Amino acid sequence: MNALDTLRALASQGEVRDYAPDDLIFKAGESGDCMFGLLQGSVQLSWNGEAGHEQIKEGDVFGAGALVTPDHRRYGNAKAITPCRILVMNREKFLFAVQESPMFAIELLSSIDQRLRQLKDCLR
Repeated sequence: MNALDTLRALASQGEVRDYAPDDLIFKAGESGDCMFGLLQGSVQLSWNGEAGHEQIKEGDVFGAGALVTPDHRRYGNAKAITPCRILVMNREKFLFAVQESPMFAIELLSSIDQRLRQLKDCLR
């Protein structure tokens, strides 16, 4: 089971939202109290006025800092590139997911680590 499988299993308990291309999911500076799991589509994350950007693909999670940082403010913008289905998880649902499926936490860390490595490779 990978992060996407876990996200799909949790989708029945979470809030799933649909976004059209160019819809803004969140913007820099906003207060954040949930994270997102991309069930379908692709999302563009950008920061520093578009100087930095990353494409989020199906199965990835993003915005997790909101669940682990007190008084969290979004660091950048998230915009749908294609039609997207996104699972929205607040802290309560996140903690439930970790409790019910401890591997979810490992999958989440793995996903974040992989994305971080890709960003570092781009900076070489």
